[in-house]
Amino acid sequence: MQIPRLHPDTIAQVKERVDIVDIVSEQVVLRKRGKDYVGLCPFHDEKTPSFTVSPNKQMYYCFGCGAGGTAIKFLMEAGKQPFSEVVLDLARRYQIRVKTLEPEQRQELQRQLSLQEQLYEIVALAASFYQHALRQPQGQQALEYLQSQRHLGEETIQQFQLGYAPATWETLYRYLVEQKGKPVQLVKDAGLILPRKSGDGYYDRFRDRIMIPIHDRQGRVIGFGGRALGDELPKYLNSPETLLFNKGKTLFALDKAYNAIADQDQAVVVEGYFDAIALHRVGIHNVVASLGTALSVDQMRLLLRYTESNQIILNFDADKAGTTAAERAIGEIADLAYKGQVQLRILNLPEGKDADDFLTHTPNGANQYQKLLQNAPLWLKWQIDQLLMGQDLKQANQYKQVAQEIVKLLYKIEEPNQQTYYIDYCAEKLSQGQTHLIPRLVENLQTQLRKLRRTPIKKDDKSNLNQQNLPVSIDLSLSQEQSLLQQAEALLLRIYLHYPDYRQTIIETLDTKDLLFSLSPHRFLWRQILDLQTTAQATLFQHPEKLIALLQDRSIQFPEQMAQVEHLFHLNEKRVEDMIRTPLAIRTSIACLELVTWEKHKRYCLEQWQKLNMTTDYKRHQYYVKQIIEAHRHVQKLQQMRQINIFDIHKFAPII
Repeated sequence: MQIPRLHPDTIAQVKERVDIVDIVSEQVVLRKRGKDYVGLCPFHDEKTPSFTVSPNKQMYYCFGCGAGGTAIKFLMEAGKQPFSEVVLDLARRYQIRVKTLEPEQRQELQRQLSLQEQLYEIVALAASFYQHALRQPQGQQALEYLQSQRHLGEETIQQFQLGYAPATWETLYRYLVEQKGKPVQLVKDAGLILPRKSGDGYYDRFRDRIMIPIHDRQGRVIGFGGRALGDELPKYLNSPETLLFNKGKTLFALDKAYNAIADQDQAVVVEGYFDAIALHRVGIHNVVASLGTALSVDQMRLLLRYTESNQIILNFDADKAGTTAAERAIGEIADLAYKGQVQLRILNLPEGKDADDFLTHTPNGANQYQKLLQNAPLWLKWQIDQLLMGQDLKQANQYKQVAQEIVKLLYKIEEPNQQTYYIDYCAEKLSQGQTHLIPRLVENLQTQLRKLRRTPIKKDDKSNLNQQNLPVSIDLSLSQEQSLLQQAEALLLRIYLHYPDYRQTIIETLDTKDLLFSLSPHRFLWRQILDLQTTAQATLFQHPEKLIALLQDRSIQFPEQMAQVEHLFHLNEKRVEDMIRTPLAIRTSIACLELVTWEKHKRYCLEQWQKLNMTTDYKRHQYYVKQIIEAHRHVQKLQQMRQINIFDIHKFAPII
């Protein structure tokens, strides 16, 4: 959505209404300390909280990395959103009327802003409709199912707003469109109805299903999960992707679980809606469901906002117990565990039961489940135990096979201290109780890991390498990357400082391409610029040329940091040619930043690809092959852009 310039009155009202503790606490677990709040900084990795939020000053500051500012600045940094988008989101949240500096654009802006609110209203009406239908004669079977087979009481049914979608084809359509007068296109955009193949009319997406509303973090209904009562397939049907609902970025019951997750410093993830509901029913509230068979990185990041120790327990259905099932359930987050960024634990319930079955058929089920949670092994330990399960280590061939698989697993662990711990753990397991062998086994495992790191990749080790034409060379050295970043970032900042007409272009381009300033002095200056765009909005709107003077005033507060970027405040020459070629300079500088980003991505994928064995990690092997090829294609394209423009960009040498 193209956002016009906002009126200073709207910005001022948002600043007056916003509360920084409310904003920050949605993403950071805060603890009260005197007059302020403290927590782990979301902008850099740390184990001891150095991030402080002051309600009195309405400011945040990290003593570790220097990040600081207002609530608006926090949302800009955390969500990588431009200033205008953050202000608009806050205006919607606090129901502040939005005014723009271009009156002719105001109507279109209001229309776009209202679309999301209309969808919220429509899905909320649908949720109420389904709840009402559950209490009607047509919903009797669904209600009996919830009460007798799922053992849910009235309080739980109401807490989760469970309902029923009638078996007829157009009941919800008629209610929303004909009775409530909602536009049919919006009802369709909400994922509630589908067009008939004949092109004549619409029919309800959900029919003869128990309806489970899915809420966002603020408790607003954004979608539904429907469980079939009959033999219809699929048994569970989710809402499609909509403006409100993104399955890969949503966790069922998070709105009811986040406080308990923060209090207990632990999150439990289950697969099914009714597993989560059953656990909440018996008082285990730090539970969410993943809305699928695999956790995504986005879902994991949502959870990690609420647990300081990053402790996640995954309780997936164990009917296919084993490493394959674990990999399927863990999905994208395996790398986070190997890097030590998350304490991932695995809970397998006895006899392959899911959480709902376990609670129903186990005496004192809630307490027994809690005990199993306390004893849930770390995922890496669980994998090692799976390798050892059923193996006779006294048999040479089985011992050799297990040892080889253990070395491959240890090789994937990137965090050094974590790897050392698991080397000792594996040595103890392989010793079979003969403790005098442990030091020798530790040394042997370390030797094999060193050999694995030194061993060059052979073409035979990678499938069809020649046929794939995999680009394994690195186009830029680290020193070249650093030089390129230095020049490109400095040029962008100089243009931003000295040519106000191009400021919005730079902000929008960086935001669209998801680019950040990488070098510390440049990143610091950019933070100060964004902060001034918030705190001195009215002044800079009337006098954009005052930006440099306002920045120089901050030399008193940040003398060392500002000294490193002082040279950017001055131009040796201001020629007309500079202004004419400024758009080209921006495009070329952005291309340089993209080039470095893709080169880094290619280097990372190559490192991961080199560690893999195609036989045991075929899917991940193919994934990294595709990523390397894609990154190489982008690098080559960006290199061409730089070569085409290199003559013109040299004309900017005086201002770099």
